[in-house]
Amino acid sequence: MRPPAAHPGRRPPGPPGGDRRVRAVSISAAPYDGYPFPQVCDSLAACGARYVEPAFIVGYTEPFDETSFRPAEARAHRAALDASGLACHAFSSHIDLGRDDAVEVFKWRMDFAAALGAAVINTNAAERSRAARFRDNIGPLAEHAAALGLVIGLENPGNGEDNLVNAAADGLELLRELALPAVRLNYDPGNTASHRPGRINASADAVAALPGCAHFHLKDVRRDADGWRFVVPGTGDIDCAAIMEGLAARADLPFAVELPLRLRRGPDAQPIRASAPVPLAAIQAAVRDCLAFVRRWIPEA
Repeated sequence: MRPPAAHPGRRPPGPPGGDRRVRAVSISAAPYDGYPFPQVCDSLAACGARYVEPAFIVGYTEPFDETSFRPAEARAHRAALDASGLACHAFSSHIDLGRDDAVEVFKWRMDFAAALGAAVINTNAAERSRAARFRDNIGPLAEHAAALGLVIGLENPGNGEDNLVNAAADGLELLRELALPAVRLNYDPGNTASHRPGRINASADAVAALPGCAHFHLKDVRRDADGWRFVVPGTGDIDCAAIMEGLAARADLPFAVELPLRLRRGPDAQPIRASAPVPLAAIQAAVRDCLAFVRRWIPEA
């Protein structure tokens, strides 16, 4: 593998695949929804990011199908990472792991994530109505993850639909029940805000979830009459400063800032995706603001 390319004016890049001895602080590719991955990587590197978290989530990102995870596509993504100097520690590709086809589909996606150098692949657990099938599926998936050197990060949803991981307590109890080292949590406080509005303190629940997390999504929202909009951490309704205090105290815990600028949630918490991508200049300004917020606690991010 060739070394990362040098880019004048940019921060020194992370090592290819990420140095597992150093906390990985990623920026999700979500704000770049609609842009090609090489352009995403170059833009993030220009903003001073070290790690990118690619995102493939039906209804939340650019439409895709399972051909997006072919080996040739993985090689193209890895080439874009190498050219930009970015590394990939976490990969988001949510499905319901209680689906009948979840083992086949998610194994394919885990192979793709591992080819990019990821250590964590994030997904939802399952709707509670699919709990039995989830329990059938999670063992083979955890075994495959472990063979690849991956951890599956179960993420709490934001759509209001009853899930096995509605909140931190659910997730921690599920981990105790499963007792699978390759299965942990990827907690997202921005999802909690819309999933259980007014019922759970998102920042307090986030801190409570940290002991079970292999990865974390730092995401802020602002509620208005039209639902929820995603905003730079520290500018919305969630006490992201309290969360950052918790993250700063956990130097072993990698996390990603997730800011899906093209997306909002309606009053029913369902995702609404804008018809056109967000202008690149606006994305880059927001990414720089995200990094500035995180670096108040973690200067090396």
